[in-house]
Amino acid sequence: MERVIGLGGPFIKAVNPKELAAWYEKHLGVPFNGGTYAMWNTPEPGAAGSTIFSLFPEQADYFQPSGKTTMINFIVKDLFGLIAILREEGVTVVGEPIAESYGKFGWILDPEGNKIELWEPPVS
Repeated sequence: MERVIGLGGPFIKAVNPKELAAWYEKHLGVPFNGGTYAMWNTPEPGAAGSTIFSLFPEQADYFQPSGKTTMINFIVKDLFGLIAILREEGVTVVGEPIAESYGKFGWILDPEGNKIELWEPPVS
């Protein structure tokens, strides 16, 4: 079974996400366009997914139970199948995977407590 097939992107907590996004846009040309996430490599129909750089409010609980300030999002195929295999391998799975209109999501913790988001993009 294929596991990770690409990088969905880094997610970072920030004291002021909009100000930090503006800094990245001004100084590095990251296309936040007034928001708090930037997207590259918008896929062609049937392709795997985009790379996203997203800034979250410092107090956001989306990274819990990890106390870290960053989270990596990996693109995967067959999210539900992979989560089942990871559970069998003894990997800590956080919550239950979900399916949204913009893809399927599941979360795990690495041995150092970093939360990792697994994303299966929707089929175009």
